[in-house]
Amino acid sequence: MADVAQAAGVSPQTVSRVSNGYPGVVESTRDRVLVAMRDLGYRPNSAARALKSGRFRMIGVILFTLSTTGSMRTLEAIAMSAAREGYAITLIPVAVPTQDGVRGAFTRLGELAVDAVIAIMEVHLLDAETVSLPPGAPVVVVDSNAGDRYSVVDTDQAAGARQAVQHLLDLGHRTVWHVAGPEESFAAKGRADGWRSTLEAEGREVTPLLHGDWTAESGYQMGLRLAQEPGCTAVFVANDQMALGVQRALHGSGKSVPRDVSVVGFDDIPEAGSFLPPLTTVHQDFAEVGRRCLEGVLRQMRTDAPERGTTLVPTRLVVRDSTAPPTA
Repeated sequence: MADVAQAAGVSPQTVSRVSNGYPGVVESTRDRVLVAMRDLGYRPNSAARALKSGRFRMIGVILFTLSTTGSMRTLEAIAMSAAREGYAITLIPVAVPTQDGVRGAFTRLGELAVDAVIAIMEVHLLDAETVSLPPGAPVVVVDSNAGDRYSVVDTDQAAGARQAVQHLLDLGHRTVWHVAGPEESFAAKGRADGWRSTLEAEGREVTPLLHGDWTAESGYQMGLRLAQEPGCTAVFVANDQMALGVQRALHGSGKSVPRDVSVVGFDDIPEAGSFLPPLTTVHQDFAEVGRRCLEGVLRQMRTDAPERGTTLVPTRLVVRDSTAPPTA
């Protein structure tokens, strides 16, 4: 660093500010420092930084799947929030959602030297009713019911489902069918609970619950079943990919959306507005989930104290062309 400072004609403190990406350095000075760093082959030593500060500036992320929209967009949001705070993330996938798998992931993260852990649980552990994480590191859990023991950040799944179902009832539909996600999913359970409680509060028939696996193909199979239900005029689907499959099955069965059946999804993926017809859906604020996760672990690091409780991020209904009042 002293060599770079001498070559650029600045102080070592200025070199440190440039290498750490801090604002407030005059652009011409920053350029001289960057040229000197490149010419001298200088790279900041993260190990030396960690020894000096006691921080690795690394957040470990544990998750069970990379295949679902929720996991991928939550992971992206966490990575972006971490980058804005000067942190990187290291990812540890857990192949099988068991307690041993989670403990093994924590061990690997310990070997990789991380400052805190964010666990995207999404599914119930196969060998335990509740998650149990090893002590010793600041932890935030995403998409879980463990708020009595850990800090949890989640989308308000039940409230989003209530928005979807109430929208369909307000349009005049007598009841609303539901294509839920997998039974082991926390998010799917929250959305199904919101669907059921809304129908019960309105005194409406609670129709048989159908389960998919988040994929468009499973939505298609459930849509074929719904097409055979003569009283089905409205469907709330637990994610947008399955809603796409439901719409395809209804269309292939001679049903028009929304003239014969209204469809509402959940997630508001970027392609939702390009469905045919454009999909009415519940918007999740993944960026806010990621920001609050980072905020939570950084706060625990500053205070050196664990936290408990659940933070719910609000949803909003995006109304497009896939819903309409039922025909006579």
